[in-house]
Amino acid sequence: MGKLAGKVALITGAAGGMGAEMARVFTREGAAVLAGDIADEAGKRLESEILAAGGRIAYCRLDVSCESDWLNAVQEAVRHFGRLDILVNNAAIVPRNVSIEERTVEEWDAVMAVNARGVFLGTKAVIPEMRKAGGGSIVNLSSIAAIGQSQIMEATYAASKGAVRIFTKTTAAQLAKDGIRCNSVHPGPIDTPGMFRSTYSNPELLARRLSRIPLGRFGRMEEVVAGVLYLASDDASYTSGTELIIDGGALTQ
Repeated sequence: MGKLAGKVALITGAAGGMGAEMARVFTREGAAVLAGDIADEAGKRLESEILAAGGRIAYCRLDVSCESDWLNAVQEAVRHFGRLDILVNNAAIVPRNVSIEERTVEEWDAVMAVNARGVFLGTKAVIPEMRKAGGGSIVNLSSIAAIGQSQIMEATYAASKGAVRIFTKTTAAQLAKDGIRCNSVHPGPIDTPGMFRSTYSNPELLARRLSRIPLGRFGRMEEVVAGVLYLASDDASYTSGTELIIDGGALTQ
């Protein structure tokens, strides 16, 4: 039996990258997954891939900044799989890297709408179904930007992930009585196929970033997914309100 046998999970930002890898691992571990994203074509491909491999998955369009989309996604999870046990708030956007004085209000609002409001709306939406299930696990993807290395962090992204960090703790405190756990995961630089590799295409910039990581390399997606899996599973049944840092030792500096 897998670590998530009999569980139903809703994963946001699941059409590609880290979210898609979570969906693959979760289904291999026995969960049924409602994969939410706005990239419909990629989401449908992921659905077909996992169904062909024998997993249980359904794709649902989900703009995490939209409350009605959240209510629909929760309903879809229950309609397809009968319950909801796990929420992984993975969806996020990264703005262009500029100084605070160059940042526009529109860019700030767009980042906050996805990275912070999306986590709030998702948490709010899943609470009733998790109560019905007798409890659950919410895993929020934050970042080491929420904790440290501020000199090299972009302020808008860091602020949005800082909001996720403290929201996680208040959620854990408020929902403990319902058997709902909530934890945050704080990755350092992770080698993903899309935005991250393009960000560090400059060799000089790449070398500078690696110099701030004691282990001397970027993380792999599967290393972060393993941490998310742990927090989502009953292995972490006595873990709530905590921060799991997966950063190659970056925050030791």
